Amino acid sequence: MTTTSTLTRADCLARDARDPLRALRARFELPPGIIYLDGNSLGARPKAALARAQEVVAQEWGQDLIKSWNSAGWFDLPKRLGDRLAPLVGAQAGEVVVTDSTSLNLFKALAAALQIQAASPDPQTAARRTIVTERSNFPTDIYMAEGLAQWLGRGYRVRLVDAVEELADAVDANCAVLMLTHVNYRTGYQHDMAGLTRLAHARGALAVWDLAHSAGAVPLDLHGAEADFAVGCTYKYLNGGPGAPAFIWVPRRHQAAFAHPLTGWWSHAQPFAMAHGFAACEGIGRALCGTQPVVSLALVECGLEVFEETSMDAIRAKSLALTDLFIELVESHCAGHPLGLVTPREHARRGSQASFTHPHGYAVMQALIGRGVIGDYREPAIMRFGFTPLYTSFADVWDAVAILKDILDSQAYDIRAERSAVT
Repeated sequence: MTTTSTLTRADCLARDARDPLRALRARFELPPGIIYLDGNSLGARPKAALARAQEVVAQEWGQDLIKSWNSAGWFDLPKRLGDRLAPLVGAQAGEVVVTDSTSLNLFKALAAALQIQAASPDPQTAARRTIVTERSNFPTDIYMAEGLAQWLGRGYRVRLVDAVEELADAVDANCAVLMLTHVNYRTGYQHDMAGLTRLAHARGALAVWDLAHSAGAVPLDLHGAEADFAVGCTYKYLNGGPGAPAFIWVPRRHQAAFAHPLTGWWSHAQPFAMAHGFAACEGIGRALCGTQPVVSLALVECGLEVFEETSMDAIRAKSLALTDLFIELVESHCAGHPLGLVTPREHARRGSQASFTHPHGYAVMQALIGRGVIGDYREPAIMRFGFTPLYTSFADVWDAVAILKDILDSQAYDIRAERSAVT
């Protein structure tokens, strides 16, 4: 689709001047000369994170040593952070913990969902053995589901569908769990969470959602959607730092029945009784496992604090404006080049990214990074550009497209470039 844009850089600067979120950009450490469009993979560092890390390492660990499990609140950190994160996903206090990785939390959620189904007094429900998901889902989600199914045996399997339209048929009488990522990592396609959860429930299945590309980027209402379980990471739009712990949501209605094989001591009813035999604690603590990474957890709080200065509705409005602008400028200024938009134009179906294909997408992205515009690349031939409204400006969008146009016009990219380990 080719369009003609009449916008100018001055128009973009004027939008920035009117932006109600503009003051939040100063809360982040953004290197000079860099346009950062990869917050959908790793968020920028909140300025407060450096001082917080120094406080944890130098004072809480260095001076107070083991006393800090009590005096600095280390022991309660997963639940405290969960309560701060909960409003961003439409959850309630006491329903979220920040802990472990997204993969581990997904394993717990799937194991619990399958156990709930298997324990049903209805023989037909108890006999369900299929986890349904998309072939285009993030690979680790599929790996975890397949690994769990293989470990369980007894006929459990994963069924992959190739299109959203196939889900209605796939969620059949043998489907125990519908497992979906709310926003697709490659394309930015956003599912109808409420509608698909209703579909799952109407067919007797439970719905597990991965919010890795949603939390902090789009408004979420887990309770309104009546979802069953959800997981997500904190290092993307929530700006918690590289490898920061993930989160898991277990609504109160499922907490008593929530059980999984990773029965570590932090989910024990009396972890310091050192008793023989596992006895699960009450509430959201059941989703914990082993000892927590305190330094990483502490930095998550710095990212969450910024969200308390705005609203998800304001973030969403700017996100859509940024992605609309980027798509318009790319299609206008880069017309004639073999670029293909794979991100939905429809607002209701778009996350906070814009992805374009190009036959030499990896080489073009490397050239962009060399010119200070940081996005990333995903197979097959997809250049991803993520937009974090807390710190991305409209002028950033203009300047990024101008550099992209120059690279494409001059073919200033090396198709022989050796692939990096991380693309």
